[in-house]
Amino acid sequence: MIDDPIPVRVIPDPPAEGRVRLRMEIAYDGGRFRGVAENADVVTVLGSLRTVIERVVGHAVVISVAGRTDAGVHARAQVLSFDVDGARADPAELLRAVNRTLAPAVVAQQCAVAAPDFDARFSAVHRHYRYLVLNRPVPDPFLAATSWWVGAELDLNAMILACDPVLGSHDFSSFCRRPKGQAEVSLVRRVLVAEWHDLGEGLLRFDIRANAFCHQMVRSLVGTMVDMGRGRLRAGEMTSILAARDRSAAGQLAPPEGLCLWEVGY
Repeated sequence: MIDDPIPVRVIPDPPAEGRVRLRMEIAYDGGRFRGVAENADVVTVLGSLRTVIERVVGHAVVISVAGRTDAGVHARAQVLSFDVDGARADPAELLRAVNRTLAPAVVAQQCAVAAPDFDARFSAVHRHYRYLVLNRPVPDPFLAATSWWVGAELDLNAMILACDPVLGSHDFSSFCRRPKGQAEVSLVRRVLVAEWHDLGEGLLRFDIRANAFCHQMVRSLVGTMVDMGRGRLRAGEMTSILAARDRSAAGQLAPPEGLCLWEVGY
């Protein structure tokens, strides 16, 4: 999972003459794709969507997306924007075409004409992710695709205590995979919400909302907090791990299947 840093408000160019901007909201099972971003020779969410959209509108499209999820990561409400020929701008037909072709792996939930200055990525003010942990002695095959099974007993109080130091603006270098060839890129992010919820029957849910995320940030935070819940690390170490700005200081990387892009705020 990766969201590029957005240090300043970017005003996107309006659609070219004769074209209109559309906004689409999608949900998908990330286990069927090699991530959301297009990548040669592998099946991706945007690659699959673009093929359908271009077939309907009859021309090439460039898709902007809020939140670049990794392979195996799911989405409940991810937002896209793209420009199409005004004469071919039929949101209802695009909705039907996507769902007819790609459901249930990808489902288009909404599609509508957007304001000319709307951009799915640059207009977003926050992203909200959820991570599900199944903490039971025995795994559940019906939850395996959307959760991380941890058989060892977890101290949820320790995991909750580890959330407070994460709130606010920090350099998350200890929890991020640094982009290749970008040694000087800023990994400062502003976390607005970070909290664990006990859903009962061994289901633990982590919610985190931030202005943006860097590569593997949520999975690294969850993995580190689970290490704290298992007693491998102390919750009080979260502050020093953040201050270290070194990926080796943090704990394990949680697997992708438990992670879901829950919402994008505008």
